[in-house]
Amino acid sequence: MHTSARRTGIAALSLTAALGSVGASGIASPASADGHDHHDQGVVFVQTDDPAGNTVVAYDRAADGTLTEAGHYPTGGLGGVLQGSVVDHLASQGSLTLDRDHHTLYAVNAGSDTLTAFRVAGDRLRRRAVVPSGGTFPVSVTVHRNLVYVLNARAGGSVQGFRRTGRGLVPITGSNRALGLDPTATPEFVNTPGQVSFSPDGSQLLVSTKANGNDVDVFGVRRSGSLSAAPTVNDLAGTVPFAMSWDRGGRLVLAEAGTNAVATFGVDDGGHLRALATAATGQAATCWIVRSGDRFYASNAGSATLSGYRVDAFGRLSALGTTATDPGTVDATVTPDGKYLYVQAGATGQVDAYRIHRDGTLAFLGSVTVPNAVGGEGIASR
Repeated sequence: MHTSARRTGIAALSLTAALGSVGASGIASPASADGHDHHDQGVVFVQTDDPAGNTVVAYDRAADGTLTEAGHYPTGGLGGVLQGSVVDHLASQGSLTLDRDHHTLYAVNAGSDTLTAFRVAGDRLRRRAVVPSGGTFPVSVTVHRNLVYVLNARAGGSVQGFRRTGRGLVPITGSNRALGLDPTATPEFVNTPGQVSFSPDGSQLLVSTKANGNDVDVFGVRRSGSLSAAPTVNDLAGTVPFAMSWDRGGRLVLAEAGTNAVATFGVDDGGHLRALATAATGQAATCWIVRSGDRFYASNAGSATLSGYRVDAFGRLSALGTTATDPGTVDATVTPDGKYLYVQAGATGQVDAYRIHRDGTLAFLGSVTVPNAVGGEGIASR
C-alpha cells in the first residue's frame, strides 16, 4: 500500500459567497399519514432518490421489527441516476444520514445539487433547510457534532463543509476541496467516489474513490471545521474501496468491491492506513457495510446477499455466515439497540427486515415496497 499527498487539483474552491448562509426553507408535510405517532419502538427512514422528486418515506418499527408506512416527506430536490447504474443509482453509502444527537436527518438531492436538512420528531419530519451542495451530484453526507460534510460525485469529485447553527446550515470558509479524480472515467457509477465519513473523534475526514484511483483519501479537520490543503492518499490498488464503517476501537472497516472483500485498517494521526485483516466474501459486488456492535454486515448487490463478520480487538475478522435478500442488495441500517437490520433491495425498491441474533446470524422478518424507489439508496433508523 502506497501513501502520498495528492497536491494537484486539490486547491480550495471559494464557495462561501456563492453558497451564502441558508436557513429554514419551508415545511414538508406528509403526503400519507394518519396524523398519529406510532414510533414507540423506533422509525426507519428510506430515501427514494426519485429523479422526478426525491422523497423520504418514514416507517414505524413495531416491537417485532416489522415496518408500517407512516408518511412521505418531499426533500425539495430531485434524485439522480449515474450512468451505468442498475440497482444503485447513487453508487454510494450514506446518502441519508441521521444525526440522533440533534434530531436532524440529512438527505442528498443528486439531481439538483442540494442537501436537505429535516427536523425529526418521532416518525414525522419538518424540512428546515435546502442548501447548495458545493459541487455536482451529491451522494453522501457525514456528521460530527455541529459539522456536516457532503461528498459530490461528478466533475472529478469534491467535498463541502457546513456548520449547523440556529440559522440553519452555514458553509464553512475554506472547507471545499476538489478530489482531482478523472471525470471522464467510465463506467461512471464505478468511477465516482463512494462515501465521505468522519473518523470517530472527528479529527479526520475520509473519502473512498472506488475505481477512480482505488484510494482512501484522508483530510485533517482543523478546529475551524475546515480541512487540510491536501489529503493523505492511501493507494489500495485493485480493491475498489467503496463503503466504510468503524469498529469500537476506532479501526476502519472497508467494503472492497474490486476484490469482493471486507478489510480492516488502523489509521494514524497522519492519515496513513495500516492493513490489519482481509476476508473475501465469496459473493459479487460487495459494496456496502453496516455495523452492529462488534459485528459488520456487507451488502453484495450482485449476489443478493449479506455477509456477516465479527471484528475482534485486534481488527481480525471471523465469518458469521451469508444471508439471502431480495434482488440488488444495497445500503443498510442497524437500529440503535443493535437488534434489527434493514437493507434496501434496489432492483425492486424494497426494504428487507432482519432480526440480529446474539450469535450474529440474521432471521428474515419480511419486506416492504417503498413507492418510486427502484434503484434508490439511502436508509437510516432511530
